[in-house]
Amino acid sequence: MNTSLKNKVALVTGGTSGIGEAAALQLAKAGAKVVVAGRRESEGQAVVKAIEKADGQALFVKTDVSREADVKALVDKTLATFGRLDFAFNNAGVEGTAGLTTDKQTEENYRRTFDINVLGLVFSMKHEIPAILKNGGAIVNTSSVVGQIGMPGFGVYTASKHAVNGLTRSAALEFAKQGVRVNAVAFGTIQTPMIDRMVGEAQTDNAQRDWLAGLHPIGRIGTTEEAAQAVIALLENPFITGSILTVDGGWTAQ
Repeated sequence: MNTSLKNKVALVTGGTSGIGEAAALQLAKAGAKVVVAGRRESEGQAVVKAIEKADGQALFVKTDVSREADVKALVDKTLATFGRLDFAFNNAGVEGTAGLTTDKQTEENYRRTFDINVLGLVFSMKHEIPAILKNGGAIVNTSSVVGQIGMPGFGVYTASKHAVNGLTRSAALEFAKQGVRVNAVAFGTIQTPMIDRMVGEAQTDNAQRDWLAGLHPIGRIGTTEEAAQAVIALLENPFITGSILTVDGGWTAQ
């Protein structure tokens, strides 16, 4: 990892667990000052303590990205504390309720999934980009392989990730000449609490978990550390914008 992150300020939404937590820790290890945002304060403070224990600088801001006032306050607090914002990893998201299009894809499920995964991303970039424009920098948004293909039983979630890709590409084109790069990572299955909720807590002898692993030609589910490495690579590379980087163990190559 090079020194392009040293003394820069990075914001991570959905930073209290999973890929967001791993990214926050790796960003801090690379020398960035990290703002961890999420709805769960105890978990967020734990991430901050882990960063501080390793001699890094971090701040937790309780945030619900589906509320614009929360997102504005998050960016304002970042600027008030560290004086700048260079990078953002918009990772906050929910999987929604599984079910056929004719079954459990209810108005409540649709609104909750889109309010967090899509509207939350709109609010995040709306307030992050003006701050990043002052010095230049980059944004990475969390997408999914199902933002590029279909997935039966997860129609609303799939649609929300298609929207993430569209928002990412549009914002990248809007600000490419102004020094703000915007990319997304389309993850395959990564071992996170979201996956535990989807398939159960069992780590072995779990048919659904084995089925998910089997979707990836590489033969396994990815780790949060591997996912975070991809995020940081996009943040650091100055010639990548408008891209959806696929990190899926070969899933979509089939």
